Amino acid sequence: MPDEVEHAEHADGVTETLDVPQSDVEPMATVLRILRLGRLGPDRFTGTSLPQLSGRIYGGQVLAQSVLAAHATLPADGARQLHSVHGYFLRPGKVDLPISFAVERLHDGRSFSTRRTHALQQDKPILSLISSYQEDQPGRDHASTAPAAPDPETLRSAITLFGEIDHPVAKFMSSIAAFDIRHVDQDVYLRPAGSAERTQMLWMRARSPLPAGLTQLQHRALLAYACDQVLLEPVLRRHGLSWRTRGLSVASLDHSMWWHRDVAVDDWLLFVQDSPSAQGGRGLGTAQVFDRAGTHVATIAQEGMVRVPDDDGAGSARATNEGAAPETPADGEWRRPSLR
Repeated sequence: MPDEVEHAEHADGVTETLDVPQSDVEPMATVLRILRLGRLGPDRFTGTSLPQLSGRIYGGQVLAQSVLAAHATLPADGARQLHSVHGYFLRPGKVDLPISFAVERLHDGRSFSTRRTHALQQDKPILSLISSYQEDQPGRDHASTAPAAPDPETLRSAITLFGEIDHPVAKFMSSIAAFDIRHVDQDVYLRPAGSAERTQMLWMRARSPLPAGLTQLQHRALLAYACDQVLLEPVLRRHGLSWRTRGLSVASLDHSMWWHRDVAVDDWLLFVQDSPSAQGGRGLGTAQVFDRAGTHVATIAQEGMVRVPDDDGAGSARATNEGAAPETPADGEWRRPSLR
């Protein structure tokens, strides 16, 4: 039996479970548990979802689950590593329904394998994802250089921020956040940034130590899981919006990601983010990801739906926020990126 699965018998038709090391420290324990997909049959898997107050599946969750399902269909020697994904979020996912993952083996070449994964609920796709895997090979090498940034230890944690707010949604976010996020400049959780910048930098790492035996594939899947929650923030920042702007509607539409080098999500990662464009209710967010040593480990791009009521451009959005008293947790709703 391939070493990425372990055997188990279940009455619901699951005969194997993907082997993901487990933790006894929450909230990471819950994240790792939902990444442990069950095998329903040849190239078919099943999974469950994390709780969300909105009732909608968090996009990063189904991304991570999909790449793990696809990897489980690769040659059993384990020599091929995930290096890129390109996916579309097709419809909202519901946290109270199981997800099935159907993997199509598009290509197995001498050094690359390509898979298409459909994540489905009630036989309808919520995500369609193509992922590519490559054997480790020699080749030419260059990379972007990490910019100077304050040490993460000097910056405020979003977990601390949420924990200090007496509001049930803030308490929920503090309790489920498996990753610690620290913005270099003012965050946009409660109020708009002080100026309409198109860029931002933040540090991110796992909130608690990860269990021994976690593979490089699983570290890469966890990066896919974690990054979805911050990719559209440069769009908000550029237009004077915050996650609590009244009437704000945000959802991930597509997601592309390239892993250039090995990554460790239990050490600090620097996200250098930008928003090249927004138009027609859509905004594009990009990120270069560097490890603590300054090595360029990944690049990410995501387009999302970003709408506010009576939206006629950046001017009206900014006018809604500037000159008004800062929103408090009682004014408006909290938001987190979800599937469309």
